[in-house]
Amino acid sequence: MEIIALIAVLFLAWLIWQLRRAKHFTKFKRQIIQELKPKVIANIIEEMAETRSELHPNTTAHQAATISYWSASAGRVLQAALMREIINEQWLIESGNLRNSQHLFHIEQDKLHR
Repeated sequence: MEIIALIAVLFLAWLIWQLRRAKHFTKFKRQIIQELKPKVIANIIEEMAETRSELHPNTTAHQAATISYWSASAGRVLQAALMREIINEQWLIESGNLRNSQHLFHIEQDKLHR
């Protein structure tokens, strides 16, 4: 009976640990959408305005399509933020989100820019 109780307690502790990890991951995804997405969008608009030319007119339709593409998922927003150097790997390490970013890239690999 004591062994069953011990196994139950260990299992409960493992479930609590998994719940904490899931909450941290959800908080990270929310942070991407709330904090990084506006910065990525602003960067896209600025870059498209700076590179406007006859060859690349970068109209509002182009901007909307580009913003829509890069905003399609949290993974893609994070990828754009890293590519555009809005954040870097050091930021992920310092914020404790390196593992979360790796997990996000893994689960959303079908949505990432190739």
